[in-house]
Amino acid sequence: MKHISVLISGGGSNLAAIIQAIGQQRLKQISISQVIADRDCTGKAHAFAADIPFTMIDRKLGAAAFAQALDAAIAPHSDLVVLAGFLSIMPESIIAKFPRKIINLHPSLLPKFGGAGMYGMHVHRAVIAAGETESGCSVHYVDTGIDTGEIIAQSRCPVLPDDSPESLQARIAPLEHELLVSAINSVLN
Repeated sequence: MKHISVLISGGGSNLAAIIQAIGQQRLKQISISQVIADRDCTGKAHAFAADIPFTMIDRKLGAAAFAQALDAAIAPHSDLVVLAGFLSIMPESIIAKFPRKIINLHPSLLPKFGGAGMYGMHVHRAVIAAGETESGCSVHYVDTGIDTGEIIAQSRCPVLPDDSPESLQARIAPLEHELLVSAINSVLN
């Protein structure tokens, strides 16, 4: 059995997709050891509903205290740490502790539209403002940069002429769910 820790910040739709994939045996021999959030968020309901241990660590603790609390919270036996909509920057000490065992889901085709400030709707607004004809999502290994780690997998979709950031996000979200599940399978198996 492989154990993953899932880190979230928001609604937890990607966490729900992982939980569902485990239940449907699309993720075999994989269990979620815990869910950790960096703020109070509605995504915790998915952890509670699936009876998965949940921890909240306040991102406003300060960098050193946050890193220490996060390090203490992530199960040391984790085979993979999955950032599923986690908005805090991973401390370098944790990246060093779990080399090539931390993956992140990002809502663009990296390396485009990554880096500081590029998350959620900010990404979709930037894609549309740049006149891109294609967007999608990426799963990558986490390194000490922001969205700079080696890309594991990507999924693409067209940007339609009448797209709003909201309509683009709505089309990309289901791609994110499938891509994340596929990437977890790929990395662990």
